[in-house]
Amino acid sequence: MISLAGIDRIFQVGDQTVHALANVNLEITAGEYVSIMGPSGSGKSTLLNIVGLLDRPTDGIYKLDGRDVTGLSDEDQARVRREKIGFVFQAFHLVPRLTALENVAVPMMLAGIGINERRRRAAKSLGDFGLGDRMDHRPSQLSGGQRQRVAMARATIMRPPVLLADEPTGNLDRASGHEVVGLLEQLNASGVTLIVVTHDPELGQRARRQLHMVDGSIDTDDVLQP
Repeated sequence: MISLAGIDRIFQVGDQTVHALANVNLEITAGEYVSIMGPSGSGKSTLLNIVGLLDRPTDGIYKLDGRDVTGLSDEDQARVRREKIGFVFQAFHLVPRLTALENVAVPMMLAGIGINERRRRAAKSLGDFGLGDRMDHRPSQLSGGQRQRVAMARATIMRPPVLLADEPTGNLDRASGHEVVGLLEQLNASGVTLIVVTHDPELGQRARRQLHMVDGSIDTDDVLQP
C-alpha cells in the first residue's frame, strides 16, 4: 500500500543544510499497525508528513496503492489526501468557533457532500466515539480526551484506508490516553492501516511493527510479538 524508495528530505536553514531524511526505503502493507520512534530531530514527523502528502521529498519516489504520488500537483495531492489519509495530531487542530459536529463535518464540506448528509454522518460518527451528547459543544467546552475523540471522528469521517497519528496521546492524561489508544486500535482491527509516531515506549510497543529512526534514517525495523 505504502512504498517509499530512496526518500531524501533536505531543508535549508540559513546557511546550513539539514538532511531531515536520508535514503529512506519503506514498505507498509494494508492493515498494518506500525509505530515510529526515535529521539527528537530523528525525522519521525518529517517521514509522517511525506507519507501524509503534507510535504514533498527532495528526492526519491513515493507510491500509494501502486500510484506514484510524488510529482502530483498540489490539487491532485489534496484530493488523494482527502480520499485516502486521515490525520490525528497531538494538538487536535480543531476550529475553536465550530461545534464538535461542525468540526467533524469539515472534510465532507470540502468534498462537496450536502449539508443534511454531512450532519447525519457527523452525528453518527460522534455517537460512535461516545460523544453523542457533546455534538453542540465547542472545543473549549470539551476535555482533552473529548477533543481528541472529535479529532479522530473528523479524521475518519471520509473512511480513509490510512490513519496517521502524530503523538496522539501527548496532550492527554493517562486515562484519556489509554482510551484514545483503544479507539485507534479498534480502527486498525477493522482494517485501517495505522501509523503512529510517538515518544512513549509503552505506546510504541503496542504496535505489531516498530521502526526506530536515527539521523533521518530507519535504524531498526522490528516485527513485535503479539
